[in-house]
Parts: sequence; C-alpha cells; structure tokens
Amino acid sequence: MTGDLAEVRERLRRASSVCALTGSGISAESGLPTFRGVNGLWRTHRVEDLASPAGFARDPLLVWTWYNERRAAHLRAVPNAGHVALAALERRSTDFTLATQNVDSLHLRAGSVNVLELHGHLREARCDRCGARVPLDGELAPDAIAHVCGGRFRPDIVWFGEALPRDAFARAAEAAARADVVLVIGTSGLVEPAASLATRAPRGDAFVVEINPEETAISRHADVALRGTASDVLPRLLAGESETAVAHGGSMP
Repeated sequence: MTGDLAEVRERLRRASSVCALTGSGISAESGLPTFRGVNGLWRTHRVEDLASPAGFARDPLLVWTWYNERRAAHLRAVPNAGHVALAALERRSTDFTLATQNVDSLHLRAGSVNVLELHGHLREARCDRCGARVPLDGELAPDAIAHVCGGRFRPDIVWFGEALPRDAFARAAEAAARADVVLVIGTSGLVEPAASLATRAPRGDAFVVEINPEETAISRHADVALRGTASDVLPRLLAGESETAVAHGGSMP
C-alpha cells in the first residue's frame, strides 16, 4: 500500500478542494455497536418498530428506549485516530467538506467543523407536529415525549422511508462535484442517496479514494482502494500532523 499512500498523499497536498464521506466503519473503531447491536433490541423487533414514523406512532416509548440506549453508547465513545486525522486534514485544507452518515457526533467532538450530518444526529429531539426542538443532555424521559402542541418529540434523525435533509444533501453533492479528491471512508456504499456522493456526484477528474478493510460497492468507482481501517490509514496519509494526535478525543458539542 506504500505506493498508493504516497500518491493519495500527493493528491491531497495539491488539492484545492477535498470532500470526505464517512459511514459506520469509522465509528465502529471507537467501540460503537452497529445499529443492530445495541443491547440486542434489534433481534426482537423489526426495523419498522424502532426506526420508522409508523413504528414511532405505534409505540413511542419503545422507540425512545432504543434511542436512549444509542445516545448513552455515543456519549461513552471517544473519537479515534481516524476522526482526529480528518479534523487535522480540514485544518490544513483550503476547502474541505465532511459528509457523514453517522449520527454519533464523533466528528464534531474530534474537532471537525464543516460537517454535514446526512442522517441527522442525537443531540436534539424535535416535535413531529410543530418542529420544536429540545436538547438531549441525557435520556428523554417518558413523560417528556408529549409536546404541548399535541405532537410528540422524536429523535432528530432520518428514519427508514424518510428523505435526507434537502439542504445538507445538496451541499454535500456540491462539495463532491467540485472536489479534486473524494475520500470514502468506512461505508459499504449500499445506502442511497449518500453513496451517490462517491459514484455519481464527483466530476470526471475527481480522484476517488476508498478507505475500507474490505471491498465494497464503492470499490469499482475508486481510483485507489486503501485496504485498512480509518484509524490506521488516515494518520499515515497526513504523515505527521495527525500522527501526534491519534489518541486525542474531545467534548460533546
């Protein structure tokens, strides 16, 4: 991988614009369980029960039990070397955009600034009727689900069957289209439309780099596939700046 690392490092050095897309793989390195892994709830409930508007309408308490556990797992996790390296890359780049499918806020805690959270986040809940928002400093208690307007507070994330936030995705697509280098990190490339940022959005001369231990649906679209984890490969790409900060985390925004 040494030759490919050198080429990508040089491409990043010369790039006037860089766009990164991250998926669950980078957060798994911080010890976060997958969507199906938190306390086994997935094994006894369908996705429609836990992560859809219909499931929330049927049993909001069950849904909040699930997301309170996910939120607690996020707070226990610490940004890893991959998160820290991306924040360092942003600081040294003229134009850098990070689009993530993750809802755990680890990129923000690592110091990234220009972050587009395509699937939302768990820092707030919003009313499904009037759109009012409340911060999630801890768990949302059962008696806090109902809102005075007659609606209910739900996690501020994108559920199955819902569209991505229009503004966030449009900005991500624009960033991918103007990028000289597109980094695709820790994502299977199976979830659309986010995957299109690496397959259809980049202009013809964009250099697409996949960073993943395994081959994915993105691999055939990549100019270079670096087979390794984000926490291993990304600090090596920066070759210095982030290598001294690989264990540093941050506080919740």
